[in-house]
Amino acid sequence: MAIPWILLGAGSVAALLAGVHRHRPDRKAPWLLLAAAIAALATGDVFYGLGWRDVADAGYLVMFGLVALSLLQFTRGGALLVDRARLIDLLAFACSTLLVIWVFVIGSGGQLGAVNAADVIGDLLLLGVATRLVAADRRNVAALLLLTGAIGLLAGDIAYPLAPGPLTESAYVVLYLCWGLSALHPSMVRLTEPRPPEPRPWRFRWSVLLAASAATPPLVLLIEALSGTIRDGVVIAVTTAVTLLLTITRLADAIHQHSQSLTREHGLRTANTALVSAADQPAVDAAVRAAVERLLPPGTVSRVVLATDDGRLARENLPPAPPGSESRSWWAPAAGADERTLICPFRLEPLAVARPSGGALILTGRKSALVAGRDALEVLAGEAALALDRITLVEAMGRRDSDNYLRTVIPNTAESMAVIDSDHRVRYVSPALRRLLGGGELPPLTALDELVHPDDRARVRRALSSEGDGTVHCALQRPDDTQVLVEMTYRDLRADRLVQGLVVTMRDITDRHDPFERAPYLDLNEQPAQVNRRSAQHKFRY
Repeated sequence: MAIPWILLGAGSVAALLAGVHRHRPDRKAPWLLLAAAIAALATGDVFYGLGWRDVADAGYLVMFGLVALSLLQFTRGGALLVDRARLIDLLAFACSTLLVIWVFVIGSGGQLGAVNAADVIGDLLLLGVATRLVAADRRNVAALLLLTGAIGLLAGDIAYPLAPGPLTESAYVVLYLCWGLSALHPSMVRLTEPRPPEPRPWRFRWSVLLAASAATPPLVLLIEALSGTIRDGVVIAVTTAVTLLLTITRLADAIHQHSQSLTREHGLRTANTALVSAADQPAVDAAVRAAVERLLPPGTVSRVVLATDDGRLARENLPPAPPGSESRSWWAPAAGADERTLICPFRLEPLAVARPSGGALILTGRKSALVAGRDALEVLAGEAALALDRITLVEAMGRRDSDNYLRTVIPNTAESMAVIDSDHRVRYVSPALRRLLGGGELPPLTALDELVHPDDRARVRRALSSEGDGTVHCALQRPDDTQVLVEMTYRDLRADRLVQGLVVTMRDITDRHDPFERAPYLDLNEQPAQVNRRSAQHKFRY
């Protein structure tokens, strides 16, 4: 009778290991513990079939311990059951209630004969957790198979002691088959998929329920001791151990959540202080990197990129936000099997709008760590956006004050000069240059190309787009279609924090050339030779 149990146990364990290897869930520990529990159960069944009851009981006891650890991993924060506090409270209450029913109702009357009370209590707790897994994701086939296997285990532990036989033994066969198949289905990945934590407010009634559950086993033991005979010492001891384990787990979860909240608060507060004092983009980048190290566990993030504008974001070749999504971040694939890339766009938090110049905080690392800290990272991206906009605004105000200073100090200078932005927009024009162009005010956001003759625009654009200082000769076009030949000398100050542009000085060299070049092609009655001569002079006028 031992060979069938060996084959069933080996097949179920092999199926669990094959499913873990094939589907690669985010956390393998629950499935590996479940495989170890199946192996312990099969070992107990083999020794039970050989007649070694004590060794079999030891195997069953190890199986329940491994199953309990596996369930704790399945319901750990960040998995399918995001908040397991309510589940633990209900399990502790159910365990204490079953103890009271067994001792004062069923156990005293002996109605269940050879049924092991500890096994039934453990099976019911396992059934409750499996039911909660199914309730969290009703279309998850793996969870349904785990529930079916738990029902088979409960049915076997109740039916087989009452009526041993092949029919009642088949309940254990259901357990082996269902738990082995649960790991082979692709939905098993969702059971351990990281989810962001959703802490709930503290409720006094749940604390009272947990306290009553923890106090029930000692109270039952006290009642039996006062009655003169302790008949259910083993059941009370097992229930006390299970309830105590659940209570300690509940307290440990609360302490862990509180510690995470304190770490998050301290990290964001420190980052906010550093970002407020940051004076330039490198300081913002350093503050953000230091904050990421404080907010996430060490070694979980492999890359941090602070893309300060949409141009840098486009160079990263990252996917855009999903259409119709209102999330403040989204995911992108990464090179590592266990890694993902989290993209947190810069949003101005008080206004809940995107930053005008765009940009994002990009992090690549272990998905479980990024999921747990996603909310804090989104807040950090918002603080970085505010810091970058503050720096941009301060620099813009400095440039405006500098331009106003120039307008105030050199209104009567004979120097024709202009300040050109990186996108070749004219930011400042001296009065002498305005007189050279015809005397009128330039419209806002005027481009330098609009002032240069069409024949010279490409050459001037190439010269100003290159790095470094230089000189270029070109013709300026006035509103009356006449031309002014100038020698344009430019200084590249785009890296200067106060200028961030090109300072252009122009010298009028029109007098060195043919006066007719100022108004080409005006006389329609010229002879062809004169037209050709003037065209050649215009082409080689510098």
